[in-house]
Amino acid sequence: MAPESTALTTRVASGSPYQLDQSQKTLKASSALLKHIVTQSVRKEAASNTKSLLKAFSDSSDENEFSESEPIWLVLTTKKHIVDQHRLKPGKIPLPHPLNQSPTTTICLITSDPQRQTKDTIAHPSFPTSLAPRITKVIGISKLKARYKSFESRRQLLNEHDIFLADARIITMLPKVLGKTFYKTPKKPIPVNLEPYKQKDASGKRIIRPKTNSAEPSMKPIAPPQQVAKEIEKTINCALVYLRPSNNISVRIGPSSFTAQQIAENVVAVVAGLTEKFIPKGWRNVRAVHIKGPNTMALPIWLAEELWVEEGDVLGDEEVKELEETRGSKAAQKKGWGKKRGRVLDKLGGDGGEKGVKRERMTEGDGRGKKKRRVEDQDLSKEMRERREKLREQKRADREEMEAKAMQKREALL
Repeated sequence: MAPESTALTTRVASGSPYQLDQSQKTLKASSALLKHIVTQSVRKEAASNTKSLLKAFSDSSDENEFSESEPIWLVLTTKKHIVDQHRLKPGKIPLPHPLNQSPTTTICLITSDPQRQTKDTIAHPSFPTSLAPRITKVIGISKLKARYKSFESRRQLLNEHDIFLADARIITMLPKVLGKTFYKTPKKPIPVNLEPYKQKDASGKRIIRPKTNSAEPSMKPIAPPQQVAKEIEKTINCALVYLRPSNNISVRIGPSSFTAQQIAENVVAVVAGLTEKFIPKGWRNVRAVHIKGPNTMALPIWLAEELWVEEGDVLGDEEVKELEETRGSKAAQKKGWGKKRGRVLDKLGGDGGEKGVKRERMTEGDGRGKKKRRVEDQDLSKEMRERREKLREQKRADREEMEAKAMQKREALL
């Protein structure tokens, strides 16, 4: 019987050169991770002297029913940085299995002034009755500033609610209002679109809205109840993507109470959303995909064969040598600038002025300052191809070694 393949990278015939194997690798990694979390929690509870009162007085034989749910994270590593600066507003990716479906989850909605029109919208009869009881507090930005100035009041507000939503038009004002009490926790406010959709006429042009009353210049329009409910449900059912200037992204994809199949489906949805919307050049820029718990090692479910994005990123031996020579000449030129300045001043017979020094430096360094052209003959192209093949072989050997270690870890967990 032929041995089962353990390759983590799968080529496709058309389209993107990479894809995620949902049926085997993702599901196996999800099952192994969930089993390890359950085993770790049972071992921790057995080692401690305390015992859960819920388990002690429960007739249920299910061990996972009253176990503490831990978050599962998807960690995606890229070959190049994704963005140049930190973004305050997170991206949103729809999930097949949402994270916040519990009817007991409480929501605090921070709106623009005045807050009364938002409260009236939620209290409207057409607003869904399944969502309205979950919104336990609606507060405007001005009252938020006036009532919650101290750290104690902000911490109390933080502990009273599970999810904090904020109007996308005022989300940039909240870091100064709420401070590190909120923005150093997972409960940082999530932007939601409460603005009415822009209407279009029969020809497809946008209809210009009438200007607001001059007596209330700060009053911002609120969407109809059905649209507000739709945007709130869409926001709380999505996975949030916070982009930073790095080559690593962490996205929460579900709790440990999910099944392995649910985790695997959420992994596939999040990876597809990241590669399509947020990562430049898509799969070509992805280096690795892992899943992990808060206190576990990261299990690999996908590894790239190549460490470069474009073929031009790989330098041959001649190009590396030329680059080192160029760097060495620039360093030597910078190091010997003091002696050159002295020689230039001697030639000028005194001070000579800064312009004379710059003119002489440009004259002497003219030959070295030119950009060296890339050699395009057949011999250099052949050497570059050999170099790339050598790098691929090294990468393939390293990947096989990592796969063997990963399989050993999974067997140990199982």
